[in-house]
Amino acid sequence: MPYPPPPGPPGPRRRTLLASAAGAALLAGCSAGPDSGGGAGPSATARARARAARDSSGLLARYDAVLAAHPSLAPRLRPLRAQVAAHVAAFGGRAAAASPSPAARTSGAGASSWATAPPAGSMPSVTDPPSGSSSPVPAAATEKEALSSLAAAERALADRRAEALLDAPGELARLLASVAAAGAAHAYLLTEGAR
Repeated sequence: MPYPPPPGPPGPRRRTLLASAAGAALLAGCSAGPDSGGGAGPSATARARARAARDSSGLLARYDAVLAAHPSLAPRLRPLRAQVAAHVAAFGGRAAAASPSPAARTSGAGASSWATAPPAGSMPSVTDPPSGSSSPVPAAATEKEALSSLAAAERALADRRAEALLDAPGELARLLASVAAAGAAHAYLLTEGAR
């Protein structure tokens, strides 16, 4: 003989309601959040990517300035420049195709005031052009100073990216970590080349 169903109110049970609520919470966690770009402005991830692309573009401009001022460094710097251009593309920016020609570098305005590195403690950031100029920071007068300046820029940018990856979401954090490691390796190679 079968057991009769337990007496109780008709309708959903407490367990069914709890399971439904848990499922709804899981689905809500997969929907658009503050960093997913669903809002009116760009997401924090998009802003971080744009900032990283800008920083890499500024570094690329420094490589171009050094290559334009010191063509004899081309065999050493072109592979590093190519990697920095790949970093710009990885962050969604546009990299310049190649370093400027000798004719373009001689016509640049504002280059004479920054022919050598600025005094210690007043070094502009990697992406900042000299004040009052729209061109990138020109290279130092000597090859050794130019390599040291590039190494310092790579090191500073790698350090900033290492700090930024702590607040970045998964994929962007991995990309920042990878590019920061490449920047640290570039700094080492440039430092060894300056000796």
